[in-house]
Amino acid sequence: MTLLAPPDPIWAVEAEAEIQRWTNVVDGLIGVHHIGSTSVPGLPAKPVLDLLPVFADDAARLEARSAVEGMGYDWKGDHGLEGRSYARCKDDDGSTRRIHAHCYTLGHPAIRRHLAFRDALRENAALRAGYTAVKAACAARHPAGGEGYQSCISAWIDKVEARALES
Repeated sequence: MTLLAPPDPIWAVEAEAEIQRWTNVVDGLIGVHHIGSTSVPGLPAKPVLDLLPVFADDAARLEARSAVEGMGYDWKGDHGLEGRSYARCKDDDGSTRRIHAHCYTLGHPAIRRHLAFRDALRENAALRAGYTAVKAACAARHPAGGEGYQSCISAWIDKVEARALES
C-alpha cells in the first residue's frame, strides 16, 4: 500500500456529506470547512478527509464532544495544540482512519492559516505541482507516514502558509 493516493473527486463529495452531517448534529457551529490535501482538486493525498469545524465560542466547542462522539468520532481533546479540539473517525470496520476534525473557535489564528494554505493550493497550479513533488519525495522516504512524513513536508508547508498569509 502506498501512502499517497491519486486525486479522487469523490473526496469532495464525501467531505460535503460529512459537513452536512456535522451541521445537522452538532450545535454551536458557525461552519465546517474541508481542508488538507483532499480538499484540493488534482492533488495526491493520504485518503483521509480533514475537516475544520468552527464554533461560535469555546463553550460550544467543548460541549460538542458528546455529539461528535455520537457520530462515531474518537475525541482526543487538544491533542497537543492549545485552542483546538481534535477528533478522528475510522471506517466502519475500525481499521482505517477516514476523517480528522480539527475544531476551533471563531477567531483562532489556525483557521485563517489552514484556509489560506488550502486556497493558495487551489488557485496555483505551479504550487500544487511543487507540493506534489515534495509529498512524493517524503512518502518515498517515509512510506509508513506518521511523524517522519509530517516532519518532512512541514518546512515546505510553513513557507507556503507564511506567503499565503501575507497575501
